[in-house]
Amino acid sequence: MHTPVTIIGAGLGGLTLARVLHVHGIPAEVYEAESSPMARMQGGMLDIHDYNGQLAVEAAGLMAEFRGLVLEGREAMRILDRDGTVLFEKADDGTGGRPEVQRGELRQLLLDALPEGTVRWGRKATGARTLDDGRHEVTFADGGTVVTSLLVGADGAWSRVRPLLTDAVPEYAGTAFVETYLYEADTRHPEAAKAVGGGSMFSNGPTPGDAINAHRETGDTLHTYVQLSRPLEWFEALDLTDATPIVREFDGWAPELLALITDGDTPPVLRLHHALPAGQRWSRVPGVTLVGDAAHLTAPNGEGANLAMLDGAELGQALAAHPDDVEAALAEYEQAMFVRAETPTDEAALLESLFGGEPPQHLLDLIAEQEK
Repeated sequence: MHTPVTIIGAGLGGLTLARVLHVHGIPAEVYEAESSPMARMQGGMLDIHDYNGQLAVEAAGLMAEFRGLVLEGREAMRILDRDGTVLFEKADDGTGGRPEVQRGELRQLLLDALPEGTVRWGRKATGARTLDDGRHEVTFADGGTVVTSLLVGADGAWSRVRPLLTDAVPEYAGTAFVETYLYEADTRHPEAAKAVGGGSMFSNGPTPGDAINAHRETGDTLHTYVQLSRPLEWFEALDLTDATPIVREFDGWAPELLALITDGDTPPVLRLHHALPAGQRWSRVPGVTLVGDAAHLTAPNGEGANLAMLDGAELGQALAAHPDDVEAALAEYEQAMFVRAETPTDEAALLESLFGGEPPQHLLDLIAEQEK
């Protein structure tokens, strides 16, 4: 008989786990701090990779529905110099292994594939403890509690479940994004739209870690990710009532690139990057584990959502394969997850998958310079 699973967090990892459990007939409840699926914007686009994220989609039995979410043409990519010169351009020929979807639409797909009532909205976890009988109790901000014999923390960077397993806490990773959106870009921001092209655009600065990047999202929307590498104190003193202090950091760049910052139709939003210690592991604690950022938070590298989904899928499959031995399932899942999380990104393989052949020398030189 399968043990019911209590999942804290209705992000992509937690929902993938719940869906895979549902596919295998295992009951699950998901507790989520947000008041509803539409309580906030769910972020921008995600490229879902054929070597991890898409494997999770297949395990969830949702590949056909996923294909219906793919934004055609968004795997196109260009690299621009600071003066706007195109250094490299790759068209989307439909054969790439990293199709782009909107995060919010992918999350909604997973929600729609769960039985009604699976997700309990407006239940913000504030703490968790192990009881004398070995079960775990989660406390919520509304004063309520839930007791479970199988608890999964899918509650992100600041997980309330993680302390049951490890005292590791995220630390500032040295970089941050400042995000803006440009709407109706082809008509209202034509030069910026032309610079970005049909998919994603990257333009790296002379200071390692500084860049102006952008994605073309649904329709005519451009989503800008300005990356800066600065001490935490620099960001803490930053006044983002407008984009002026950010633009100053990119003095001399092409006007069409700066327009991605100055012409934003939304106020600039600062997102500091945090990370858990690389390669962290914990000893097996009966009846509890973690998935996604709760387990292995890193600074953004294009893999976070994909790994969270694969974590959820593999944990669900392990629990289905060991209906009478939860601990065997958790140990099997954790060992594979630990290895995956601590394996360095193969930059050469990543570039090959991105560019479909020989990567541009400019990007190879940039990576070599940043690794010195």
